[in-house]
Amino acid sequence: MLGLLRRHLNSGAISSSGLERSLLRFSLDGSRGFAAAAKEMTVRDALNSALDEEMSADPKVFIMGEEVGEYQGAYKVTKGLLEKYGPDRVLDTPITEAGFAGIGVGAAYYGLKPVVEFMTFNFSMQADCDACVAARLTVEAIDHIINSAAKSNYMSGGQMSVPIVFRGPNGAAAGVGAQHSQCYAAWYGSCPGLKVLAPYSSEDARGLLKAAIRDPDPVVFLENEIMYGQSFPVSAEALDSSFCLPIGKAKIEREGKDVTITAFSKMVGFALQAAESLAKEGISAEVINLRSIRPLDRATINASVRKTNRLVTVEEGFPQHVIEESFGYLDASVERIAGADVPMPYAANLERMALPQIEDIVRAAKRACYRSVPMAAAA
Repeated sequence: MLGLLRRHLNSGAISSSGLERSLLRFSLDGSRGFAAAAKEMTVRDALNSALDEEMSADPKVFIMGEEVGEYQGAYKVTKGLLEKYGPDRVLDTPITEAGFAGIGVGAAYYGLKPVVEFMTFNFSMQADCDACVAARLTVEAIDHIINSAAKSNYMSGGQMSVPIVFRGPNGAAAGVGAQHSQCYAAWYGSCPGLKVLAPYSSEDARGLLKAAIRDPDPVVFLENEIMYGQSFPVSAEALDSSFCLPIGKAKIEREGKDVTITAFSKMVGFALQAAESLAKEGISAEVINLRSIRPLDRATINASVRKTNRLVTVEEGFPQHVIEESFGYLDASVERIAGADVPMPYAANLERMALPQIEDIVRAAKRACYRSVPMAAAA
């Protein structure tokens, strides 16, 4: 193209100013074409590339779990990593979740950065998974995650960090039954000391997994089996080895003005499809991809709700609240009395401060009855 323009210029067919305009137009058209042809990547490949780059950048990072090496991962997320990094950094383990979860936590205590893969997060609940018989389920693996990994930093007075990632598919897949379909977002999201992430797209998976591996605290990384093979556009920025998404920051996938819909993982795609259907009926829905369950980006959610004045939350877990059925009868905001968002202290005075007390309930009831100054005003 450029050679053709130069020949026309030399023959006098076009002026130099005409050439400049042609080159500018060519440049703009080319940039538009490049943007339109954005690279696509599956969630599986996004996770694989994130693991590969973080292992290459930091020799302390290693992977362990069932079939992560020779079989290249039950879902092929770890494909090619054993050949590249060897068996010292890609460790196949026996079928004993409690065993390798505990080994991973110990390695993190020592200063390494293990990435522990569960074939499904349902197995994070058990000591062994021989046929996954319900009667044999125990809580030994989750004991390492919650009692060892999550609480060690607090209980050591900040002297001990636990840089470990527990990752694998979470929630329902397709036809795998009750024992393989539990969503653990709420379980782990209620545990102080953990960070809990749930990616939706390929950029989510790549950027959040990198952030999880680099984080000094234990991270539970909840993937979805159905999403592994789905492809998403990936920006040039996301393909850079330095790319990393902030933990605790949601993403507005679609802007709207009538109703806010929040979701995470696979449900984000459902929410976006619902928003398309609603748009045909004149309802403008704003869809928020939470990305991070703990910490939760309350600022983004609240800003959206204050704009739309309506909220619909979507998750695979089970509902625990009845406010939807009685909202119209409320004369005041709901008051929540709960434990402090910290591991339980040992000192008696701090223990008391961390637990709900009678006077806390009295103050909340009085606020609800407009018999005292609201907390926001008092602050």
